[in-house]
Amino acid sequence: MNLPKTFDPGSFTMSSAAIEHFKNSRSLEKGDMGIRFSVEEASGCSGYNYAMDFVENHADEDFVFNCEDLKVYIDPQSFTYLKGTKVDFVSEGVNEEVKFLNPNVKAVCGCGETFEID
Repeated sequence: MNLPKTFDPGSFTMSSAAIEHFKNSRSLEKGDMGIRFSVEEASGCSGYNYAMDFVENHADEDFVFNCEDLKVYIDPQSFTYLKGTKVDFVSEGVNEEVKFLNPNVKAVCGCGETFEID
């Protein structure tokens, strides 16, 4: 019997497609050790937006997630907005995008790039 996985509001996960996308995108020559996800205040619209960067180092206070040998780093402030989030990578025709399935988001801006949190 296969029991469904329970939702963990304190977790951060990535789909297999997202992990594969980031592993293929990562520049191994640069020595990148992982990817940093963060949440920043939006400059144009109101609310916040997501930021993603390949990094060589991380801060001691970072939360560290190991997603199939891909290290993910999230600073404590950003993690308050990213708790329970699952990152996915979707290909629809010629369009490809990283999607954040974030249960903390209460509204998304019309541009689709920014969001609001309670």
